[in-house]
Amino acid sequence: MAFLEESLYEFNSETSGIYDGELLNASIENEAVAVVAALYGHAWGACCEVFNLWVHEDLRGAGVGSALMQAAEQEAVGRGCDQIVLWTHSFQAPKFYEKQGFQRVAPIPEYPIGHESINYIKHLP
Repeated sequence: MAFLEESLYEFNSETSGIYDGELLNASIENEAVAVVAALYGHAWGACCEVFNLWVHEDLRGAGVGSALMQAAEQEAVGRGCDQIVLWTHSFQAPKFYEKQGFQRVAPIPEYPIGHESINYIKHLP
């Protein structure tokens, strides 16, 4: 996976002329040093993309996911990003992202079957 990401980044950078890509990672650990929440994404070309956000089920609804998203937004702004984009599924967290100020851009029906995948965007100050 690392090889694939690096190869695609090289191609995309050479083709677009944009070479400012940086990974974005954050995690929260409990007292036993086990990861209980994490976020993974990257910033490139004034856009931040969140690939994955996960919060342990015992902590959902306690503000942990919101704290990770706020940290990601602050980091994205610090890196000169104008927007954050992400995908989620209808059974995952669309309401969570909408509460965070994200706007629905494009649903992909029946992905997976019986559900939809949804693309979101949030413009940053």
